[in-house]
Amino acid sequence: MTTLTEITLRNLKPPARGQTTCMDDSLTGFGVRVSQGGTKTFTLLYGPSRQRITIGRYPTISLSSARQRARELLAEFTLGRTTPRTIRFNEAVELFLADHSKRNRPRTIKDYTRVLTTRFPFGDRRLADITAQDISRRIDKLEATPTERNYAIVIIKMLFRWAARKHFVKHSPCEGLMTSKRTSRSRVLSHTELKSIWQACEGAFGDVVKLLILTGQRRGEIAALEDHFVDLDKIAITLPETLCKNGREHRFPIGENAVSILRSVLVSRRPDKTTFLFPARGNPHAPFSGWSKSKIELDKRCGVENWVLHDLRRTFATNLAALEVPPHVVERLLNHSSGTISGVAAIYNRHGYMDEMREAIKKWEKKLKTLTASLRRVA
Repeated sequence: MTTLTEITLRNLKPPARGQTTCMDDSLTGFGVRVSQGGTKTFTLLYGPSRQRITIGRYPTISLSSARQRARELLAEFTLGRTTPRTIRFNEAVELFLADHSKRNRPRTIKDYTRVLTTRFPFGDRRLADITAQDISRRIDKLEATPTERNYAIVIIKMLFRWAARKHFVKHSPCEGLMTSKRTSRSRVLSHTELKSIWQACEGAFGDVVKLLILTGQRRGEIAALEDHFVDLDKIAITLPETLCKNGREHRFPIGENAVSILRSVLVSRRPDKTTFLFPARGNPHAPFSGWSKSKIELDKRCGVENWVLHDLRRTFATNLAALEVPPHVVERLLNHSSGTISGVAAIYNRHGYMDEMREAIKKWEKKLKTLTASLRRVA
């Protein structure tokens, strides 16, 4: 044990693995836990069972503030108070994410962060003051995007269940909040609809949609493209495993029109500002996130009804099949972890099918050029 100071905090070294806790001999039970990655979190151990309470991360919370909060908590426990301690919503989000990052992939934590910060901007409101009506009003704004609505409900429920377990709130205000039933979609866009969508594409969101049409990738993968993912010399994109749904790195070829779009984006981008090709508006250090508003505006321009961005992926696969591209090549392009080559066959078959995928993309771009009559000819 040692007396914690700002100097000792800054000089604490992370362990080679796991976590280590440095206790403060000036206050019983108070200390700082240091993770393998260097994260420093103030904690308090109390009671005969040595129950641990997380106070907050350093330096977001200063040492003096953390020590004072620990004293208040110890006083509450001594007096037998049962009311949950009050924290702010943004503090709860930070603690929730830190807790869940121990057992979830970085991509999952990134999704949780996006939903909690953009869909529920409660900021420094007291967690216990947020009502069911407050949450419902935020959820109602997502009626036009049912999948995002359901996901937002799942995440906010997780947060408040966690908060109740930590005794930050007495009860979750999300009780009774229900997700809507999802039916399996089979929507494949017609050639006329695809042409209308393509011709209505504008700006950064339009470039994202065009790349979805051209590559068949997931929207989150294209929106989170960074400059070093794109290799214009080898005419390919490599998505890291942390970005892919199945946790596997995905390298796939791109065609002339995709190259044209990406080259234009790379030329106009400020590399000193961000590595993202499609950064969020107002935050160059985060990927594009304005899906709902941008999709509504695109729908007005294109006139196509009852479609979602994921339908472009299904349309891509269906059209490749119509062009007689073998199923296993389509699956490689989509980065599916199951299908015609799976199980033991997948373990032993390490052929990348890059040439076959490149030929499929050429067929698809040729077909698209005929369908849309608006693809720019690349010199």
